[in-house]
Amino acid sequence: MKTRKKLSQAMLFILLFGIVSLFSDMTHEGASSIRGAYLSLLGASAGAIGFVSGLGEMIGYSMRYVFGRITDKTKRYWPMTIVGYVLDIAAVPALALVGEHGWIAACGLLLVQRMGKAIKKPAKDTIMSFAASQEGVGKSFGIQEVMDQTGAFLGPVLLYLVMLFQAEGDVFRKFSLCFAVTAVPGAMALIMLLVTKRKFPNPERFEPEPKEYVPFRMEKEFLLYIGGISLFAFGFIDYSLVIMHVSNRFASLAPGLSETGSLVTGGQLPLLYAGAMLVDAVAALIFGLLYDKKGVKVLIWSTLISAPFAVFVFGSRSVSAVLVGIGLWGVGMGAQESILKAAVAAMVPKASRATGYGIFECAFGLFWFLGSWLLGVLYDRSIPAMIAVSVIAQLAAIPLYYFSARLSAKKS
Repeated sequence: MKTRKKLSQAMLFILLFGIVSLFSDMTHEGASSIRGAYLSLLGASAGAIGFVSGLGEMIGYSMRYVFGRITDKTKRYWPMTIVGYVLDIAAVPALALVGEHGWIAACGLLLVQRMGKAIKKPAKDTIMSFAASQEGVGKSFGIQEVMDQTGAFLGPVLLYLVMLFQAEGDVFRKFSLCFAVTAVPGAMALIMLLVTKRKFPNPERFEPEPKEYVPFRMEKEFLLYIGGISLFAFGFIDYSLVIMHVSNRFASLAPGLSETGSLVTGGQLPLLYAGAMLVDAVAALIFGLLYDKKGVKVLIWSTLISAPFAVFVFGSRSVSAVLVGIGLWGVGMGAQESILKAAVAAMVPKASRATGYGIFECAFGLFWFLGSWLLGVLYDRSIPAMIAVSVIAQLAAIPLYYFSARLSAKKS
Protein backbone atom coordinates (compact mmCIF):
# COMPACT_ATOMS: atom_id res chain seq x y z
CA MET A 1 0.00 0.00 0.00
CA LYS A 2 1.42 3.36 -1.03
CA THR A 3 1.92 5.98 1.67
CA ARG A 4 0.49 9.38 1.00
CA LYS A 5 3.16 11.97 0.34
CA LYS A 6 3.17 14.64 3.02
CA LEU A 7 2.85 18.26 1.93
CA SER A 8 6.16 20.02 2.51
CA GLN A 9 6.37 23.21 4.55
CA ALA A 10 7.69 25.06 1.49
CA MET A 11 4.68 23.99 -0.60
CA LEU A 12 2.32 24.89 2.24
CA PHE A 13 3.85 28.37 2.27
CA ILE A 14 3.45 28.66 -1.53
CA LEU A 15 -0.21 27.62 -1.32
CA LEU A 16 -1.00 29.98 1.57
CA PHE A 17 0.65 32.86 -0.28
CA GLY A 18 -1.30 31.78 -3.35
CA ILE A 19 -4.55 32.22 -1.42
CA VAL A 20 -3.41 35.73 -0.43
CA SER A 21 -2.78 36.48 -4.10
CA LEU A 22 -6.14 35.03 -5.11
CA PHE A 23 -8.09 37.36 -2.82
CA SER A 24 -5.82 40.30 -3.64
CA ASP A 25 -6.35 39.83 -7.38
CA MET A 26 -10.09 39.50 -6.88
CA THR A 27 -9.89 42.99 -5.39
CA HIS A 28 -7.78 44.96 -7.84
CA GLU A 29 -8.38 42.97 -11.05
CA GLY A 30 -12.11 43.14 -10.44
CA ALA A 31 -11.70 46.89 -10.14
CA SER A 32 -9.56 46.99 -13.31
CA SER A 33 -12.44 45.60 -15.37
CA ILE A 34 -14.57 48.72 -14.70
CA ARG A 35 -12.02 51.35 -13.62
CA GLY A 36 -11.76 53.25 -16.93
CA ALA A 37 -15.53 53.54 -17.27
CA TYR A 38 -15.81 54.71 -13.65
CA LEU A 39 -13.22 57.47 -14.09
CA SER A 40 -15.03 58.65 -17.22
CA LEU A 41 -18.32 58.67 -15.32
CA LEU A 42 -16.72 60.80 -12.59
CA GLY A 43 -15.73 63.42 -15.17
CA ALA A 44 -12.17 62.49 -16.16
CA SER A 45 -11.25 63.09 -19.79
CA ALA A 46 -9.68 60.38 -21.95
CA GLY A 47 -6.41 62.31 -21.81
CA ALA A 48 -6.50 62.44 -18.01
CA ILE A 49 -7.27 58.73 -17.77
CA GLY A 50 -4.41 57.89 -20.13
CA PHE A 51 -1.97 60.15 -18.29
CA VAL A 52 -2.82 58.81 -14.83
CA SER A 53 -2.78 55.20 -16.05
CA GLY A 54 0.66 55.69 -17.61
CA LEU A 55 1.96 57.56 -14.56
CA GLY A 56 0.63 54.84 -12.28
CA GLU A 57 2.42 52.14 -14.28
CA MET A 58 5.65 54.16 -14.24
CA ILE A 59 5.45 54.59 -10.47
CA GLY A 60 4.39 51.01 -9.91
CA TYR A 61 7.34 49.58 -11.85
CA SER A 62 10.18 52.11 -11.61
CA MET A 63 9.98 52.37 -7.82
CA ARG A 64 10.35 48.61 -7.48
CA TYR A 65 14.09 48.97 -8.00
CA VAL A 66 14.26 51.42 -5.08
CA PHE A 67 12.20 49.24 -2.76
CA GLY A 68 14.08 46.15 -3.90
CA ARG A 69 17.35 47.75 -2.80
CA ILE A 70 15.80 48.77 0.53
CA THR A 71 14.52 45.23 1.07
CA ASP A 72 17.94 43.69 0.38
CA LYS A 73 19.67 46.11 2.74
CA THR A 74 17.21 45.78 5.63
CA LYS A 75 16.14 42.13 5.08
CA ARG A 76 12.72 43.26 6.37
CA TYR A 77 10.80 41.06 3.98
CA TRP A 78 7.53 40.80 5.88
CA PRO A 79 7.13 44.49 6.88
CA MET A 80 7.71 45.60 3.28
CA THR A 81 5.24 43.00 2.00
CA ILE A 82 2.54 43.89 4.53
CA VAL A 83 2.79 47.67 4.07
CA GLY A 84 2.61 47.23 0.31
CA TYR A 85 -0.42 44.95 0.50
CA VAL A 86 -2.29 47.32 2.83
CA LEU A 87 -1.82 50.28 0.46
CA ASP A 88 -2.54 48.19 -2.63
CA ILE A 89 -5.77 46.72 -1.27
CA ALA A 90 -7.19 49.61 0.79
CA ALA A 91 -7.05 52.04 -2.15
CA VAL A 92 -9.52 49.97 -4.20
CA PRO A 93 -12.70 49.95 -2.04
CA ALA A 94 -11.90 53.58 -1.10
CA LEU A 95 -12.87 54.46 -4.69
CA ALA A 96 -16.49 54.01 -3.58
CA LEU A 97 -16.14 57.07 -1.33
CA VAL A 98 -14.90 59.71 -3.79
CA GLY A 99 -18.26 61.26 -4.73
CA GLU A 100 -19.96 61.81 -8.07
CA HIS A 101 -17.40 64.32 -9.36
CA GLY A 102 -14.37 63.06 -7.48
CA TRP A 103 -12.23 61.97 -10.41
CA ILE A 104 -9.15 63.76 -9.04
CA ALA A 105 -9.43 61.92 -5.72
CA ALA A 106 -10.01 58.66 -7.62
CA CYS A 107 -6.87 59.23 -9.68
CA GLY A 108 -4.93 59.89 -6.48
CA LEU A 109 -6.13 56.58 -5.02
CA LEU A 110 -5.02 54.77 -8.17
CA LEU A 111 -1.52 56.21 -7.72
CA VAL A 112 -1.54 55.06 -4.06
CA GLN A 113 -2.53 51.59 -5.21
CA ARG A 114 0.35 51.43 -7.70
CA MET A 115 2.79 52.63 -5.03
CA GLY A 116 1.57 49.81 -2.79
CA LYS A 117 2.40 47.31 -5.53
CA ALA A 118 5.84 48.88 -5.93
CA ILE A 119 6.57 48.41 -2.23
CA LYS A 120 5.33 44.84 -1.95
CA LYS A 121 6.42 43.18 -5.20
CA PRO A 122 10.23 42.83 -4.74
CA ALA A 123 9.82 41.59 -1.16
CA LYS A 124 6.92 39.29 -2.04
CA ASP A 125 8.66 37.72 -5.04
CA THR A 126 11.85 37.30 -3.02
CA ILE A 127 10.25 35.38 -0.15
CA MET A 128 8.35 33.32 -2.69
CA SER A 129 11.65 32.47 -4.37
CA PHE A 130 13.05 31.14 -1.06
CA ALA A 131 10.29 28.52 -0.85
CA ALA A 132 10.39 27.93 -4.61
CA SER A 133 14.05 26.89 -4.34
CA GLN A 134 12.84 23.68 -2.67
CA GLU A 135 9.94 22.88 -4.97
CA GLY A 136 11.18 24.04 -8.39
CA VAL A 137 10.97 27.71 -9.32
CA GLY A 138 8.94 27.22 -12.50
CA LYS A 139 6.40 24.99 -10.81
CA SER A 140 6.17 27.27 -7.76
CA PHE A 141 5.68 30.51 -9.65
CA GLY A 142 3.32 28.69 -12.01
CA ILE A 143 1.14 27.68 -9.05
CA GLN A 144 1.33 31.25 -7.77
CA GLU A 145 0.21 32.61 -11.14
CA VAL A 146 -2.64 30.09 -11.38
CA MET A 147 -4.00 31.32 -8.05
CA ASP A 148 -3.36 34.95 -9.03
CA GLN A 149 -5.34 34.54 -12.22
CA THR A 150 -8.08 32.54 -10.55
CA GLY A 151 -8.63 35.65 -8.46
CA ALA A 152 -8.34 37.80 -11.58
CA PHE A 153 -11.09 35.64 -13.12
CA LEU A 154 -13.37 35.65 -10.07
CA GLY A 155 -13.06 39.40 -9.43
CA PRO A 156 -14.67 40.58 -12.70
CA VAL A 157 -17.27 37.81 -12.41
CA LEU A 158 -18.15 39.02 -8.90
CA LEU A 159 -18.62 42.60 -10.13
CA TYR A 160 -20.64 41.38 -13.12
CA LEU A 161 -23.02 39.64 -10.69
CA VAL A 162 -23.23 42.76 -8.51
CA MET A 163 -24.23 44.81 -11.57
CA LEU A 164 -26.61 42.12 -12.77
CA PHE A 165 -28.58 42.05 -9.52
CA GLN A 166 -28.58 45.83 -9.06
CA ALA A 167 -31.23 46.59 -11.63
CA GLU A 168 -32.38 49.69 -9.75
CA GLY A 169 -30.42 52.85 -9.04
CA ASP A 170 -28.27 55.10 -11.19
CA VAL A 171 -25.02 54.05 -12.85
CA PHE A 172 -22.82 55.88 -10.34
CA ARG A 173 -24.34 54.02 -7.38
CA LYS A 174 -23.91 50.68 -9.16
CA PHE A 175 -20.22 51.40 -9.74
CA SER A 176 -19.76 52.62 -6.16
CA LEU A 177 -21.34 49.44 -4.83
CA CYS A 178 -18.98 47.35 -6.98
CA PHE A 179 -15.93 49.06 -5.48
CA ALA A 180 -17.38 48.75 -1.97
CA VAL A 181 -17.87 45.00 -2.48
CA THR A 182 -14.15 44.60 -3.25
CA ALA A 183 -13.51 45.31 0.45
CA VAL A 184 -14.62 41.73 1.20
CA PRO A 185 -11.92 39.85 -0.78
CA GLY A 186 -9.49 42.62 0.20
CA ALA A 187 -10.05 41.95 3.90
CA MET A 188 -9.67 38.20 3.31
CA ALA A 189 -6.33 38.81 1.56
CA LEU A 190 -4.97 40.79 4.53
CA ILE A 191 -6.21 38.20 7.04
CA MET A 192 -4.55 35.37 5.10
CA LEU A 193 -1.36 37.42 4.79
CA LEU A 194 -1.15 37.76 8.59
CA VAL A 195 -1.93 34.05 9.03
CA THR A 196 0.89 33.17 6.62
CA LYS A 197 3.33 35.50 8.42
CA ARG A 198 2.46 34.01 11.79
CA LYS A 199 3.04 30.46 10.56
CA PHE A 200 6.21 31.33 8.60
CA PRO A 201 7.90 34.32 10.28
CA ASN A 202 11.28 33.58 8.64
CA PRO A 203 10.67 32.34 5.07
CA GLU A 204 14.32 33.06 4.15
CA ARG A 205 15.20 29.84 6.01
CA PHE A 206 13.67 27.78 3.19
CA GLU A 207 16.74 28.48 1.06
CA PRO A 208 20.15 27.64 2.59
CA GLU A 209 22.61 30.47 2.95
CA PRO A 210 25.44 30.30 0.38
CA LYS A 211 28.79 29.08 1.71
CA GLU A 212 30.32 32.38 0.71
CA TYR A 213 28.88 35.79 -0.09
CA VAL A 214 28.20 36.17 -3.81
CA PRO A 215 27.85 39.83 -4.86
CA PHE A 216 25.24 40.66 -7.45
CA ARG A 217 26.72 41.47 -10.83
CA MET A 218 24.91 42.13 -14.09
CA GLU A 219 26.09 38.95 -15.78
CA LYS A 220 25.75 38.67 -19.54
CA GLU A 221 22.94 36.12 -19.42
CA PHE A 222 20.96 38.40 -17.07
CA LEU A 223 21.47 41.41 -19.37
CA LEU A 224 20.35 39.39 -22.40
CA TYR A 225 17.34 38.21 -20.43
CA ILE A 226 16.41 41.76 -19.38
CA GLY A 227 16.76 42.83 -23.03
CA GLY A 228 14.42 40.05 -24.11
CA ILE A 229 11.71 40.76 -21.57
CA SER A 230 11.96 44.49 -22.36
CA LEU A 231 11.23 43.81 -26.04
CA PHE A 232 8.36 41.56 -25.06
CA ALA A 233 6.92 44.27 -22.77
CA PHE A 234 7.33 46.89 -25.50
CA GLY A 235 5.34 44.87 -28.03
CA PHE A 236 2.73 43.30 -25.77
CA ILE A 237 -0.38 45.46 -26.19
CA ASP A 238 -2.11 46.41 -22.94
CA TYR A 239 -5.54 44.87 -22.41
CA SER A 240 -7.19 48.27 -22.03
CA LEU A 241 -6.43 48.97 -25.70
CA VAL A 242 -7.59 45.49 -26.68
CA ILE A 243 -10.96 45.85 -25.00
CA MET A 244 -11.44 49.42 -26.25
CA HIS A 245 -10.87 48.22 -29.82
CA VAL A 246 -13.18 45.23 -29.44
CA SER A 247 -15.95 47.37 -28.00
CA ASN A 248 -15.63 50.12 -30.62
CA ARG A 249 -15.12 47.87 -33.64
CA PHE A 250 -17.93 45.46 -33.01
CA ALA A 251 -20.36 48.07 -31.76
CA SER A 252 -19.96 49.77 -35.16
CA LEU A 253 -20.62 46.60 -37.14
CA ALA A 254 -24.15 45.41 -37.76
CA PRO A 255 -25.36 45.96 -34.20
CA GLY A 256 -28.45 43.94 -34.95
CA LEU A 257 -26.46 40.73 -35.23
CA SER A 258 -26.64 38.67 -32.06
CA GLU A 259 -23.04 37.48 -32.35
CA THR A 260 -21.51 40.94 -32.37
CA GLY A 261 -24.02 42.31 -29.91
CA SER A 262 -23.29 39.57 -27.41
CA LEU A 263 -19.58 40.33 -27.55
CA VAL A 264 -19.76 44.01 -26.72
CA THR A 265 -22.68 44.35 -24.31
CA GLY A 266 -21.26 46.68 -21.65
CA GLY A 267 -22.24 44.49 -18.71
CA GLN A 268 -20.55 41.47 -20.28
CA LEU A 269 -17.16 43.07 -20.91
CA PRO A 270 -15.88 41.97 -17.46
CA LEU A 271 -16.58 38.38 -18.52
CA LEU A 272 -14.35 38.75 -21.59
CA TYR A 273 -11.53 39.90 -19.31
CA ALA A 274 -12.29 37.04 -16.93
CA GLY A 275 -11.92 34.56 -19.80
CA ALA A 276 -8.52 35.97 -20.70
CA MET A 277 -7.44 35.59 -17.07
CA LEU A 278 -8.58 31.96 -17.07
CA VAL A 279 -6.40 31.21 -20.12
CA ASP A 280 -3.57 33.07 -18.38
CA ALA A 281 -3.85 30.77 -15.35
CA VAL A 282 -3.69 27.54 -17.36
CA ALA A 283 -0.76 28.78 -19.46
CA ALA A 284 1.12 29.85 -16.33
CA LEU A 285 1.05 26.36 -14.84
CA ILE A 286 1.93 24.56 -18.08
CA PHE A 287 4.87 26.79 -18.97
CA GLY A 288 6.02 27.01 -15.36
CA LEU A 289 6.36 23.21 -15.25
CA LEU A 290 8.13 23.24 -18.63
CA TYR A 291 10.57 25.87 -17.33
CA ASP A 292 11.83 23.50 -14.62
CA LYS A 293 12.71 20.99 -17.35
CA LYS A 294 13.90 23.23 -20.20
CA GLY A 295 14.85 26.58 -18.63
CA VAL A 296 14.61 30.02 -20.27
CA LYS A 297 14.32 28.52 -23.76
CA VAL A 298 10.65 27.78 -22.96
CA LEU A 299 10.08 31.51 -23.47
CA ILE A 300 10.89 30.95 -27.15
CA TRP A 301 7.98 28.56 -27.51
CA SER A 302 5.51 30.70 -25.59
CA THR A 303 6.48 33.80 -27.59
CA LEU A 304 6.01 32.01 -30.93
CA ILE A 305 2.54 30.95 -29.82
CA SER A 306 1.34 34.28 -28.42
CA ALA A 307 3.08 36.93 -30.55
CA PRO A 308 0.46 36.92 -33.37
CA PHE A 309 -2.42 37.78 -31.01
CA ALA A 310 -2.59 41.35 -32.38
CA VAL A 311 -3.21 40.02 -35.89
CA PHE A 312 -6.33 38.22 -34.70
CA VAL A 313 -7.62 40.96 -32.39
CA PHE A 314 -6.89 44.07 -34.47
CA GLY A 315 -6.64 42.67 -38.00
CA SER A 316 -9.91 40.78 -38.21
CA ARG A 317 -13.61 41.57 -38.27
CA SER A 318 -14.53 38.06 -37.17
CA VAL A 319 -15.75 37.54 -33.61
CA SER A 320 -14.20 34.06 -33.57
CA ALA A 321 -10.80 35.43 -34.61
CA VAL A 322 -10.96 38.09 -31.90
CA LEU A 323 -11.72 35.48 -29.26
CA VAL A 324 -8.74 33.42 -30.51
CA GLY A 325 -6.58 36.55 -30.29
CA ILE A 326 -7.66 37.25 -26.72
CA GLY A 327 -6.89 33.63 -25.87
CA LEU A 328 -3.39 33.98 -27.33
CA TRP A 329 -2.99 37.21 -25.32
CA GLY A 330 -3.80 35.19 -22.20
CA VAL A 331 -1.25 32.51 -23.15
CA GLY A 332 1.48 35.12 -23.53
CA MET A 333 0.63 36.84 -20.28
CA GLY A 334 0.46 33.61 -18.29
CA ALA A 335 3.67 32.13 -19.67
CA GLN A 336 5.64 35.31 -19.13
CA GLU A 337 4.31 35.94 -15.62
CA SER A 338 5.35 32.50 -14.35
CA ILE A 339 8.65 32.09 -16.21
CA LEU A 340 9.96 35.64 -15.83
CA LYS A 341 9.92 35.53 -12.04
CA ALA A 342 11.32 32.00 -11.96
CA ALA A 343 14.26 32.96 -14.18
CA VAL A 344 15.24 35.88 -11.92
CA ALA A 345 15.30 33.51 -8.93
CA ALA A 346 17.68 31.23 -10.83
CA MET A 347 20.01 33.99 -12.06
CA VAL A 348 20.34 36.24 -9.00
CA PRO A 349 22.04 35.21 -5.70
CA LYS A 350 19.90 35.03 -2.57
CA ALA A 351 21.43 38.06 -0.82
CA SER A 352 20.61 40.39 -3.74
CA ARG A 353 17.44 38.85 -5.09
CA ALA A 354 15.08 41.70 -4.18
CA THR A 355 17.39 44.05 -6.09
CA GLY A 356 17.33 41.64 -9.04
CA TYR A 357 13.54 41.60 -8.99
CA GLY A 358 13.54 45.40 -8.73
CA ILE A 359 15.74 45.74 -11.82
CA PHE A 360 13.61 43.24 -13.72
CA GLU A 361 10.33 44.94 -12.77
CA CYS A 362 11.71 48.43 -13.48
CA ALA A 363 12.88 47.49 -16.99
CA PHE A 364 9.66 45.61 -17.70
CA GLY A 365 7.49 48.52 -16.56
CA LEU A 366 9.48 51.19 -18.39
CA PHE A 367 9.28 49.38 -21.73
CA TRP A 368 5.64 48.41 -21.14
CA PHE A 369 4.86 52.11 -20.68
CA LEU A 370 6.88 53.23 -23.74
CA GLY A 371 5.39 50.47 -25.88
CA SER A 372 1.84 51.22 -24.74
CA TRP A 373 2.36 54.89 -25.53
CA LEU A 374 3.71 54.22 -29.05
CA LEU A 375 1.18 51.51 -29.85
CA GLY A 376 -1.65 53.77 -28.66
CA VAL A 377 -0.45 56.55 -30.99
CA LEU A 378 -0.13 54.08 -33.88
CA TYR A 379 -3.65 52.77 -33.20
CA ASP A 380 -5.08 56.21 -34.04
CA ARG A 381 -2.96 56.54 -37.18
CA SER A 382 -2.35 53.08 -38.65
CA ILE A 383 -3.61 49.83 -37.15
CA PRO A 384 -1.50 47.69 -39.55
CA ALA A 385 1.62 49.56 -38.40
CA MET A 386 0.65 48.96 -34.76
CA ILE A 387 0.18 45.23 -35.42
CA ALA A 388 3.57 45.04 -37.17
CA VAL A 389 5.42 46.80 -34.33
CA SER A 390 3.74 44.56 -31.74
CA VAL A 391 4.57 41.28 -33.48
CA ILE A 392 8.11 42.27 -34.53
CA ALA A 393 9.08 43.51 -31.06
CA GLN A 394 7.94 40.27 -29.42
CA LEU A 395 9.65 38.05 -31.99
CA ALA A 396 12.84 40.13 -31.67
CA ALA A 397 13.05 38.95 -28.05
CA ILE A 398 13.53 35.32 -29.12
CA PRO A 399 17.28 35.53 -30.04
CA LEU A 400 17.98 37.19 -26.68
CA TYR A 401 16.13 34.43 -24.83
CA TYR A 402 18.08 31.85 -26.81
CA PHE A 403 21.53 33.25 -26.04
CA SER A 404 20.61 33.85 -22.40
CA ALA A 405 19.52 30.22 -22.11
CA ARG A 406 22.78 29.01 -23.72
CA LEU A 407 24.94 31.02 -21.33
CA SER A 408 22.93 29.82 -18.33
CA ALA A 409 23.27 26.20 -19.49
CA LYS A 410 27.06 26.55 -19.76
CA LYS A 411 27.29 27.76 -16.16
CA SER A 412 25.07 25.05 -14.72
